[in-house]
Amino acid sequence: MTLRNTIPSDDITSQVKLALAEDIGQQDLTADLIPADSIATATILNREPATLCGQDWVMEVFKQVDPIISITWHFNDGDQLEADNLICTLNGPARSLLTGERTAMNYLQTLSATATLSSVYAAQVAGIEVKVLDTRKTIPGFRLAQKYAVRCGDCHNHRIGLYDGILIKENHINAAGSIAAAITQARALHPGVTIEVEAENFGEMDQALAGQADIILLDNFDIAMLNQAVERNQGQALLEASGNVNLTTVRAIAETGVDRISIGALTKDIKAIDLSMRFK
Repeated sequence: MTLRNTIPSDDITSQVKLALAEDIGQQDLTADLIPADSIATATILNREPATLCGQDWVMEVFKQVDPIISITWHFNDGDQLEADNLICTLNGPARSLLTGERTAMNYLQTLSATATLSSVYAAQVAGIEVKVLDTRKTIPGFRLAQKYAVRCGDCHNHRIGLYDGILIKENHINAAGSIAAAITQARALHPGVTIEVEAENFGEMDQALAGQADIILLDNFDIAMLNQAVERNQGQALLEASGNVNLTTVRAIAETGVDRISIGALTKDIKAIDLSMRFK
């Protein structure tokens, strides 16, 4: 599988620069123990099943540490790996390989964790016409990277940030005075932008439908309520289920006929993938 990373290269460059600065500081003191002219070959392996993600970040780490280092990848982002696969082979100055090791592994283990959990959720709803979406519950400064990792796991992105979509929630409604007023104001201020409205009950859902919201977020609706909402909607708006979604409930939620399921866990409840770098 080859999945194109659409994150601007300058963003990755600046992000990696900060990560290396916080790890290396003025000097890698321990690397000084290695002879300056020592050349080594190293391999990165995964110790558990995973969906791979993070190649561009690993490449950028070693490019900034020492551009002499070469990396041969044996898998691509988005590939699903069994345990104990040889992910890539690196060759170059031993000092530089050791200096960049931790930062590179941090990127690979974190992004692969997001991709792996996303792929598990995607598998749970296989065969059902529904989109599993991430949210804005991402690691600060890591938004675009985690959004990319979600796509590597065959799930989908909700809005990237506050700038590319309107989601009217309880506090917005209270400030505007009503759902109808909030929708009217949103359309006047930002014509052509998708408008989503959060509904906590059927009364609010009906108000959102009357205001012709593009998407209605059904917050913490149980299965019976979701079934009723789909029937009530009659295809007028896209319906998105959110709240109380986990690996046990996600398929039943999908089977109600909602169009989308948003899951904060994809990016916030992740466990780093167990990786290791070995020197030959």
